[in-house]
Amino acid sequence: MMVTVEEARADFRPRRITTLFVAESAPVVGTFFYHGNGHLGRYLRRSIEEVLAGDGDFLECFESYGWYLDDLVLAPVNQLTPRERRAAHHGAAQDLQRRVAEYHPLAIVCLLKSIGPIVRAAASGARFDGPFFEVPFPGNGQQRRFHLQMIDIIPELPRELLSQRSDRARGPRRPCRASDNCQ
Repeated sequence: MMVTVEEARADFRPRRITTLFVAESAPVVGTFFYHGNGHLGRYLRRSIEEVLAGDGDFLECFESYGWYLDDLVLAPVNQLTPRERRAAHHGAAQDLQRRVAEYHPLAIVCLLKSIGPIVRAAASGARFDGPFFEVPFPGNGQQRRFHLQMIDIIPELPRELLSQRSDRARGPRRPCRASDNCQ
């Protein structure tokens, strides 16, 4: 039996979210970042591994950095008309604001430029005051732009120290930036 999107997301939620990635929604076709088979995951993994030279399981590594992917809308919207889609975006803003307040991320990366203003407003409403980045979604010919922007952003993203990732029972972990040589 396939794990649901929200079950898979919960399985990979880090204890401390240092960087929150916000996408639009999981696709209706059943592929998903945390199932390891989504379009977004493939391109995000390429960018991250180019910068951080990761080894091992990508999703476990992503979690160990304190990085977490959430969606603006928790139900698929890619089958909706543009008008229905925009309504779903606006209708989900309050819930995203609540989740951002719960997560207390140190940085946010919005993974679709068109939802950037909604995500930024939700973050602001949650009193988020850290760095906020927007990149184009890696589809419809935007893969190269996504990759180039991500490789510039990744070194700036807060993440957990390697020495403090190995044991989840250790209490609060100190976040770091790539410039701290945490990998």
